[in-house]
Amino acid sequence: QVQLVESGGGVVQAGKSLELTCGVSGSFSSINTMGWYRQAPGKQRELVADITPSAATNYADSVKGRFTISRENARYTIYLQMTSLKPEDTAVYYCNAEIDRLGERSEAWGQGTQVTVSS
Repeated sequence: QVQLVESGGGVVQAGKSLELTCGVSGSFSSINTMGWYRQAPGKQRELVADITPSAATNYADSVKGRFTISRENARYTIYLQMTSLKPEDTAVYYCNAEIDRLGERSEAWGQGTQVTVSS
C-alpha cells in the first residue's frame, strides 16, 4: 500500500505565496515522475508541474515563472512553491506519483489540498 499525503493549502490573497508539500509512504521499489495537478470547480483536472528523479521539470504555461516544483528523493517528497498567486489558481491541488512495486508501475494520488486565492 502506498500513500501520498499533501499539506500546505489554504486561503491567501492574490499576489501572495504558498508552498505545498507531498510525501510518499508505504511499500515500493522506486518512485519515478512525481507531479502536481489541480482541479477547479467545473473544470477538468490539469497538470500544474511535474519532476523526474533527475530533477527535469515540466510546467503548465499558466504557472511558468510563478511556480517552482522541487524534489527530495531521499525523503520521497516533492514541493510546489507558488508565488504571485492569482484567483484563477484557486483549485484542489493533487499530488501524483509513478510507483514501481513488485515489477509493476502504477499511479498513486493524494487526497488533495484546497488552495483558495482571493482577489
